Amino acid sequence: MNQLSEQNQNIKNVAAVDLGSNSFHMIVAIVSDGNLQIVDRIKEMVRLAAGLDAQNRISPEVSKRALACLNRFSQRLRDMPRGTVRIVGTNTLRKARNSEKFISQAEKILGHPIEIISGQEEARLIYLGVSHSLEDEGERRLVMDIGGGSTEYIIGQHFKPEQMESLFMGCVSFSQQFFKNGALTEARMRKAEIAAMQELSSISEQYKATGWDTVIGASGSIISIHDVVIAKGWSSHGITLEALKKLRKEIIATGRIDKLSLPALSEDRKPVFVGGVAILCATFESLDIELMRVSSGAVREGLLYDHLGRIHHEDVRERTIEQLMQRYGIDVAQAKRVEVTALYLSQQVSAEWDLANEERMGMLSRAARLHEIGLAIAHGQYHKHGAYLAQNLYMPGFSLGEQLMLSTLIMGHRRKFPENIINALPKSQVQPIWLLCILIRLSALLHRSRSSAPLPEINLAMTDHKAGLLFPAGWLGDHPLTNADLEQEKQYLKAVGYRLSYS
Repeated sequence: MNQLSEQNQNIKNVAAVDLGSNSFHMIVAIVSDGNLQIVDRIKEMVRLAAGLDAQNRISPEVSKRALACLNRFSQRLRDMPRGTVRIVGTNTLRKARNSEKFISQAEKILGHPIEIISGQEEARLIYLGVSHSLEDEGERRLVMDIGGGSTEYIIGQHFKPEQMESLFMGCVSFSQQFFKNGALTEARMRKAEIAAMQELSSISEQYKATGWDTVIGASGSIISIHDVVIAKGWSSHGITLEALKKLRKEIIATGRIDKLSLPALSEDRKPVFVGGVAILCATFESLDIELMRVSSGAVREGLLYDHLGRIHHEDVRERTIEQLMQRYGIDVAQAKRVEVTALYLSQQVSAEWDLANEERMGMLSRAARLHEIGLAIAHGQYHKHGAYLAQNLYMPGFSLGEQLMLSTLIMGHRRKFPENIINALPKSQVQPIWLLCILIRLSALLHRSRSSAPLPEINLAMTDHKAGLLFPAGWLGDHPLTNADLEQEKQYLKAVGYRLSYS
């Protein structure tokens, strides 16, 4: 077991932070015998989605409010070791054009990296969080989570999601769009519901055809609706269709959002409550739901359990890579050869290149295994086809940033370096990606013959922008094709400011 793996086994505390479009959530848990015991929860209404202007930029005011919240979170997180905290951003940070600036500021405050995840990955984590919060009775579940800017729908059984969708509607965005000045009318409510039903029309028939045994709601909006209907005495077990109709009627009769006076409805929730009600009413109508149970589990709990899997070497990303290799008919033996050589070369230069990092080595390993995925489309320019697949496929367990890095390494494993793409990455990633790209290029080059014969002992030295390969005496003379490939590689490296020597 290597040093990093040993450190993983000794992790005692983990934390997850969900930078949602409406609220920021943080939970901290103790790891004991492979299980999690949550010991701390913090939630703050930030309403990040409400701070997007017409150009989809986070306003300075909302950014300041969000960073102040994270500064409070940081008191709990700043002393936690690297690799024990997972932080994800969802819909609003996916949309915001100036999200990179915000993320950079937030990472400095928190002291841990932030991942931006796709809607489908958000759905997977929601389902994982909900599944761990409920007793597993083997039933097929429909899980729904209303966020500030998106709503996720997942059908699954046990801990495995089967169908996942993320639709562009949320309690913040709908409250702004349909109830902006606070007026509540039947016409406005129906307009919001129809808009939600239009979004749902893309999945409703498919979902109903699949079917489910029970319906579970998660998130602040649904929990708030549940608390209100229970407090009003309209239901004693979850959210019923009849209770939802009564709530809808009372909301409209109130006439204005600022006049809402419902038991168990907090002042913080009130401005976005009606948008969530409209989405839930539309969902009940579109999917013929009569009863929805409520779960406390959501993205942050899913993050913790997903992270626990990584700690115990049950990383869903590894399953994703294996499935992609099988689906796209990748030559497993060749992929393995390139992977082994890339990792072997990396060990020789890890000190100089600061590559003794489990995540970076994981990225190198996965890129090596997928470097030929584009051959499933065409041989010509297959590195470009592979890069497109890696960036645009849904890859369970991967953040959007991780997919971009994987795509960049696949693009850069042959021919010209994707210099513009690499330099456009976040600054902290640029140098490591250059170095990983060189490693995978050299490894793919050395295995171009696709021979099963082992390579000789090869030494790699790297200082500044110079790389030197040392082969056993006479080996290059016996392998003229490799010698020619290395000569060509010298020119590719020279074009981007690196010098390659070999002997």
